[in-house]
Amino acid sequence: MRLSVDATPLLIRSAGVKNYLYHWLRALRGAMAPGDELSLFPCIDTVGSLHHEASVSSRMRTMRSIAALHFSNKLGRIPRWIEAPSDVFHVTSQLRAHTQAAAVTATVYDLTTEVCPDLHLEATIHAEARYHRKVLAKAAGIIAISAHTKRDAIERLRLEPSRVWVIYPGIVQEFFDAKPAGDEWLAAHGLRKPFVLCLGTIEPRKNTERLLNSWDRLPASLRDEFELVVAGSPGWKSEAVLHRLRNGGGSVRYLGYVPEGDLPALIASATAVAYPSLYEGFGFPAVQAMACGVPLLTSNVSCLPEVCGEAAVYADPRSEAEISARLADVLTSPSLRGALAERGRQQAARYTWDRCAAESLEFFRAVAG
Repeated sequence: MRLSVDATPLLIRSAGVKNYLYHWLRALRGAMAPGDELSLFPCIDTVGSLHHEASVSSRMRTMRSIAALHFSNKLGRIPRWIEAPSDVFHVTSQLRAHTQAAAVTATVYDLTTEVCPDLHLEATIHAEARYHRKVLAKAAGIIAISAHTKRDAIERLRLEPSRVWVIYPGIVQEFFDAKPAGDEWLAAHGLRKPFVLCLGTIEPRKNTERLLNSWDRLPASLRDEFELVVAGSPGWKSEAVLHRLRNGGGSVRYLGYVPEGDLPALIASATAVAYPSLYEGFGFPAVQAMACGVPLLTSNVSCLPEVCGEAAVYADPRSEAEISARLADVLTSPSLRGALAERGRQQAARYTWDRCAAESLEFFRAVAG
């Protein structure tokens, strides 16, 4: 089987989609049978190290590939001189053009622009609507990264259920093997107290402002004992929250972007992870916390109860009082934290890239016939 994959998210600033695509492609390469071929669109020869803020390719190669992407999107189809011969062409998120030379498949990560349009820029809403219309509506098969995402896609986009396969992403082994960071690394980042960690881009969907308000509701004794540490790049509509993070002082600390290689040790150093997102398609930070054996507080909405099962404490993400109360439960109960840590590792073990790659290849072979 010859498989082509739209790998353009690897060339741009991105978090969840880029993380998914990078590790998924590596796993696919390792799982392919002799005679199978994998090519990356557009004109991507190699995949370097993962960095959410930068391209995985050189500047010159990145410019060439982005130009090919925009040319294809403007034309509405992929020119033959750009496209590698393939039996299946898989679209990931940036491409809006079609090919006549192969069966087209695609990934749907979430329907957040449909379900929560107030959490997005108008331009993002229009771009996603075009992806839904130009790609998902016409695809021969679709990978949904959770059952909740599949249900949303069927309900919101009127997709045929039989065309949509649920294939969960994986978590790399480094999170399962994680050890707490050393004192020198923690001190260099100003981390000298036990802390609750919040991971994610600073944007409305991640609900950072409500988490900060919930933290302020905690008893002073807990805020004296613990810090709230927020790690993530600035996103859209983040100015007010960033000002508060950078100038609030007290028991809140902002680390900004943390490189992928530092995340396992940072998470493993936390007393707990708080991830009160308003909507997720899978929720990588939540699963990473479980894999590290760190107690997790997360939201009782979208895919998170499905993905995290009985291995998390849940709260209504729109209720600051409830987030605060559940956070206090976690911080004041060592026995609860121990139980969550054990259940978290067991739950996270369900999500491996080897399984994801094997199921993805089964999907592609079914589409290719």
